[in-house]
Amino acid sequence: MQRKTTIMAALATATMLAAAPAMAQDTGERATHFNGFYIGAGGGYDVQSTGDGTVEFDTDRNGNYDNTVLNAGGGNAFAPGFCDGFPRSNTPSNPPPGCKGDKDRGEYFGRIGYDRRMGNFVLGAVLEGGKTDAVDRTTAFSGTPHNYSFTRGVDWMAAARLRAGYTPNGGILFYATGGGVYANMKHGFFTTNTTSTFTQQGSDDAWGYQAGGGIEAMVTKQISIGLEYLYTDINDDKTFVTAVTPASIANPTGVPFGTGGTNLRPRDQSFNYHAIRGTVNFRF
Repeated sequence: MQRKTTIMAALATATMLAAAPAMAQDTGERATHFNGFYIGAGGGYDVQSTGDGTVEFDTDRNGNYDNTVLNAGGGNAFAPGFCDGFPRSNTPSNPPPGCKGDKDRGEYFGRIGYDRRMGNFVLGAVLEGGKTDAVDRTTAFSGTPHNYSFTRGVDWMAAARLRAGYTPNGGILFYATGGGVYANMKHGFFTTNTTSTFTQQGSDDAWGYQAGGGIEAMVTKQISIGLEYLYTDINDDKTFVTAVTPASIANPTGVPFGTGGTNLRPRDQSFNYHAIRGTVNFRF
C-alpha cells in the first residue's frame, strides 16, 4: 500500500508541474501534440519484488530440481537454511543478521518511438534500450558450515512496447504501456567451500515482459517531459552451477555433492522489479 501511494503521489506531482506550460500553449499548437516520431532518454530507480530466497538441487542431473543434498551422516546438508540476500557469515542467523538484502539501484535508457493521434486518443509504439544496476542475491547455508551465494543482474536490455493513451486536447498525455523485453543477464557465484569444484553453466539470454503507465507533458513545441511507472519481469531460468566433490577426498570437509556432480540454482527464476522513471523526449 505504501509503495502504491508513493507512485500515485509522484504521478500527481508530475501532472501539476507539467500542466502550466502544457496548457499555456495555444489551441492550434496543442492539436499537433503526440503525433509522429520522437527520440528520448531517461532514468529512474528500481525496487525489486521479494523473492523466494531458496536454492534448489538436482543431485542426479536429470533436469528436475527436486532433490535433497545429504551430508556424510545421511541428513540434509543444507538444514541451516537459505536467505534472500548476500551472506555476512557462514550461518543464516549469526548476529548481526546473516544476510545483506538485494540491491535496489538506478536505471538509465534511450528510446525511439512513434505515436498516432486520433482526436484525443493516442496509439503508439516505443523501442527502448538500457540497463538497470539492481542486483538480486540468494544464498544457501550448509551445516559444515559454508555459504553458497548466487547473484544476478542485467548487463543490458532491450524492450518493445505498445502504448495507448488519452490527451485532453493536447498538452498532456495519460497512457498505459506494455510489451516484451530481452535481457542479457550477468551472473555470479561465490562460496566459502574450497573442497568441491564449481562451474557456472547455461545461457545469459532471458526474456520477459513489461507493463505500466505514465504521464507525458509538452513543455515546448517539440520537447516533452514525463513520469512513468513500469513493472519488469524477466524469466532467468537458463543458468545453474554444477558442484563436484573430488573422488580423491575420502572424508570431505565440504558438502559431499558426489563425484558425478550436483546442479544447483536459485528456486526463484524471475528477476522482477518496479521502476519510477523520468523521461525527456524530442518530437519531430
